[in-house]
Amino acid sequence: MTVLSIIRDCLDALLHPSARYDALMRARHRAFMAPRLLGSLAAFAAFPVYLAMRGAPSAIEVAAFAWLIAPIMLSWFLSRTGRYEGAHVLSSLALAGLIMAVAITTGGIESFAAVWLIVVPLEAALSASRRVAAFASLLALSCAGMLILVSQLGWLPVVEPSAAERGVLMAFGVASATLYAAGLAFGAESLARTSVALLSREEERYRLLARNMSDVISRHQRNGAVQFISPAVEAMLGAQVAQLLGHGLFDRVHVADRPAYLTALSDAARGEVRSVEFRLRREPVAERGQVDFIWVEMRCRPLDQDRARDVTCEAEVVAVMRDVTDRKLFEQAVDQARSAAEAADAAKTRFLATMSHELRTPLNAIIGFSEMIAQEQALMLGAAQRKEYAQLINDSGQHLLSVVNGILDMSKMESGNFEIASEPFAPRASLLHCCNLLALKARENGIDLITDAPQDLPVMTGDPRAFKQIVLNLVANAIKFTERGGQVCVSAAVSGSQLTLRISDTGVGIAPDDLKRIGAPFFQAGTTYQRRHEGTGLGLSIVKSLVALHLGELTVQSRLGEGTAVTVKLPLVYTPPQTKPAERKIATLTPVLRQDLQDQAHDQSQDQPALVKKSA
Repeated sequence: MTVLSIIRDCLDALLHPSARYDALMRARHRAFMAPRLLGSLAAFAAFPVYLAMRGAPSAIEVAAFAWLIAPIMLSWFLSRTGRYEGAHVLSSLALAGLIMAVAITTGGIESFAAVWLIVVPLEAALSASRRVAAFASLLALSCAGMLILVSQLGWLPVVEPSAAERGVLMAFGVASATLYAAGLAFGAESLARTSVALLSREEERYRLLARNMSDVISRHQRNGAVQFISPAVEAMLGAQVAQLLGHGLFDRVHVADRPAYLTALSDAARGEVRSVEFRLRREPVAERGQVDFIWVEMRCRPLDQDRARDVTCEAEVVAVMRDVTDRKLFEQAVDQARSAAEAADAAKTRFLATMSHELRTPLNAIIGFSEMIAQEQALMLGAAQRKEYAQLINDSGQHLLSVVNGILDMSKMESGNFEIASEPFAPRASLLHCCNLLALKARENGIDLITDAPQDLPVMTGDPRAFKQIVLNLVANAIKFTERGGQVCVSAAVSGSQLTLRISDTGVGIAPDDLKRIGAPFFQAGTTYQRRHEGTGLGLSIVKSLVALHLGELTVQSRLGEGTAVTVKLPLVYTPPQTKPAERKIATLTPVLRQDLQDQAHDQSQDQPALVKKSA
């Protein structure tokens, strides 16, 4: 252990607690205490030698040596209070007082001690305080003026040293002042070197933090211009730091989010702490070649609170940005799951409301008429009545069977278990067969059923059963919702590699409020108790699913009071897709909007065009 380290440890033990944890303040306290303690101790150690060489000292000499206890007291004051500027002020007063005492007794302004007045402001410069330096300068000038005044008035004690003594004293004064000033210079250089080392170490610490943290730190002007941004932004946005300086970052903010971005920076420049979320454009990935946006959260605050309060100053803002894309995606997934749960609950309610009517009515008829047949002797039923009741029971059972079959078919389609049995068939024959089956019903309702099927329709490959089910559901729907005297037209044509079916009617049409939800499973236009026609609300859902399974398109147009037109486009040659069955539940309402069947049941279909279909 060296002598310097021992001295440094001793000084650290004397430091005030407030200076022990600040490296720069600790160095300043050491620089203040070390020369004063060492100088005073050296002077006291040399006092016996001075007595031995000089003999009995005079009163002035005793007072001068006694004055050397002042530096020790100043060091004690600093170690107890930690008031660095106050200690320098007291040190300036003590040094100026000692200089004045020696100068007055040795010639006034012509004394060798007068040159030491230059040292007073130099010593105060180590305080790094303008107030202390100004005070010390005024104090030195005041002392010099007093010495000049005293010399001019002749108030000095008559002490006439010889020329040799005067030269020796002057040389001693200049040399001692020079040595002390040199010590102050070395002390200032040591403090400056310590400041630079601490600053460099602090900068390296912050540089290491800025380079390795995932969050992006930036410095902005009030108008949003970037003055500094940490290198972490390169990994976040895939852009160089130089490209984001100035308004480069603002240009990447999504147009819809720019007002919120600038408002947050402006509020932070006025002294508020703000947080804002917005989208930033990321550089396209080479293999994908597409531009995408990420969500970031930015917390910004003023760089200087005092300047932020001054409206005349252009306050700066420091911001920390973090990529929150994963959190936003999670929130969107939660919202979608909540919406899906609400849609499922609504579908359950619609299912119960519909099935309570569609199942209870035929079951009541079956039970009631079967009981009447069972009690035919008591009721005196004739053969005609028994036959009528049996026919009603059969009709109710057939209706109940169709309801159950529709539910089972819909369940298979939603679960992805409905398989397409592809085979060649003649679409014209199937279309005419379906129209012939429904012709009697159309005549009973007073409706003209017009069929337009060209003779040259080619053979197509697909599921003939599913094709017939599509035609039957759509034509039956058109007949059901067309008033007596109306007309239903069924046409077929080939366009390119697709077969186009068009079923149009002059029926009642659909109200605008119901257009948004038509096509959802178990949904029917109008309230449950206002409906004039039976049905489960599965007709359009089944048709949409069958068309989607054939990789076709379905377009529905309707206007209230004018009728409905349905267009179905099916490929002439069905090619099974290379996907799992569970993924083939996509239905189509328009050529450009394809959604999952469950999404069609959701209330978010409000943004779709007014293309609808009446449910069966």
